[in-house]
Amino acid sequence: MTANYIVCYDIRDERRLTRVYRYLKQSGVHIQYSVFHCRLTWKDLAELKNAIGAIIDEKEDDVRIYPLPQEMKVTVMGQGDRVPEGIVLSL
Repeated sequence: MTANYIVCYDIRDERRLTRVYRYLKQSGVHIQYSVFHCRLTWKDLAELKNAIGAIIDEKEDDVRIYPLPQEMKVTVMGQGDRVPEGIVLSL
């Protein structure tokens, strides 16, 4: 079973930032600066946590993974043109 997650991050070191960004580009949709939407299984989520945990410096960096409801309606305002698959827009 898959679930939706928002992954956002604040990485201080440019090299680590690039590595986290590249990893998340393979796992989700880049929807804003430092914010990704990911649709993951439990196994994928565990792998994502392990991979990012191995990249970041826990004393300097901040990564947050928020679970989202299964049936979500998203309001997009302004330049929001990247809508993840399976998301219902509410305007």
